[in-house]
Amino acid sequence: MYRFLRTILFFFPAEGVHHFSMEALRLLCGWGPMRRLVAWACRPEEDNRGAGGLVAGPGAGAAPREFFGLRFRNPVGLGAGFDKNALYLRELDALGFGFVEIGTVTPRAQSGNDKPRLFRLPEDQALINRMGFNNDGVGRIADRVRVWRSRTGRDSSLIIGGNIGKNKSTPNEDAWKDYEVCFRALYEVVDYFVVNVSSPNTPGLRELQDKEALRRILTNLQRVNRELSGSLRMRPRPLLLKIAPDLSHDQLNDVVDLAMEIGLDGLVAANTTTRRDGLLTTAERVAEIGAGGLSGAPLRELSTEVVRYCCARLGGRIPVIASGGIFTAADVREKQGVGAALVQVWTGFIYEGPFIVRRVCR
Repeated sequence: MYRFLRTILFFFPAEGVHHFSMEALRLLCGWGPMRRLVAWACRPEEDNRGAGGLVAGPGAGAAPREFFGLRFRNPVGLGAGFDKNALYLRELDALGFGFVEIGTVTPRAQSGNDKPRLFRLPEDQALINRMGFNNDGVGRIADRVRVWRSRTGRDSSLIIGGNIGKNKSTPNEDAWKDYEVCFRALYEVVDYFVVNVSSPNTPGLRELQDKEALRRILTNLQRVNRELSGSLRMRPRPLLLKIAPDLSHDQLNDVVDLAMEIGLDGLVAANTTTRRDGLLTTAERVAEIGAGGLSGAPLRELSTEVVRYCCARLGGRIPVIASGGIFTAADVREKQGVGAALVQVWTGFIYEGPFIVRRVCR
């Protein structure tokens, strides 16, 4: 049924269909009995029954597991960029995701890059996007998460991550200030943070993956983490770093070494790629689309290699969340087989549909 619906939806512009589909789901879930029906149909069976004991590492099915002090009801999360503005937490909870990453969030609202900026490559089961951190600004987004937690999210086990970035107009030398603003604003409403310096769609952002630039951002955030933890009498928020799949081994070594030096809680590997090799889509169509980050099935092997390299270098000292090319249970097993603790889907959700979490966990 979803494949038939997807065929129809793919006749229309990708970004418009994204908003239409999620608004339709929001309308559906606005009525309690229908929301419970959606959850019954889409959530993993263990979630619907209320699963028991914890699993300390990658396990089978939807068994809950614990990493960096958080209990994940299943290992399948939704990556940043899908619900940038925390508009659909109730609906994504009903679909059964173990965790959802909102954002990327910036201090001030910004419209992002010019449209069209999201493109499908159906032959490759892929997307190209150059969204450019379009979001409503950290103040409004923090308020939405707070409201969700006080209402339908009050009894939810859904883990919320906050993916934070800098405004396009902020020079790189002041980027650390933007990350701090977002960190402070979201501190009491999200469960963990991901620092995004790896999107290819904000000019100069990937320069912040340089070891010294990254050290300044992350050291400051850990300082603020200790400060807020003490003043608010809360556990420090887990702090993770999202990296690009296009880094060399030397650059990955720098990232891993810095993660251990600063005491990061984990890595997310990986963001979208700027590479275009090996695509089935015609070169003319790819050239017509232009710049942007490629995600989906073509990223699977590259992402797996980055996860493998990072996990081997880390030696199990901190967990790695795998992202890139995940559509099926076999893809999840591949990522877990090289050391991934959890996984995130995005493009796979678009192509596989609302039952992806249940299907993968089963």
